[in-house]
Amino acid sequence: MSHGDEDAHRRRLRNLIARLPARFGAAAHWLLRPESRWARLPAGVLLMLGGLLAILPVFGLWMLPLGLILIAEDVPILRRGVARALGWLESRWPRLFKPPGGG
Repeated sequence: MSHGDEDAHRRRLRNLIARLPARFGAAAHWLLRPESRWARLPAGVLLMLGGLLAILPVFGLWMLPLGLILIAEDVPILRRGVARALGWLESRWPRLFKPPGGG
């Protein structure tokens, strides 16, 4: 990924995280830090497994993309795909990627 693509990817993730409730946003920021790799990979795998159990209460398909985003931080091939998917989503729903407060 080029430097410009990397910046756009980080901006999109930052804006999505800013829309989360404070507790979840803090956890997401912590998980995305480079030194949190030891927790990010197992969390991503568990979220993806939980997404496969979508027929049960609490679990859901929302867990699959979240787990994929976490795992993609450490797997370059997945990271490019996730960055492209986030770019496509931003082109379809730009409001979702604007920082809260309209900034």
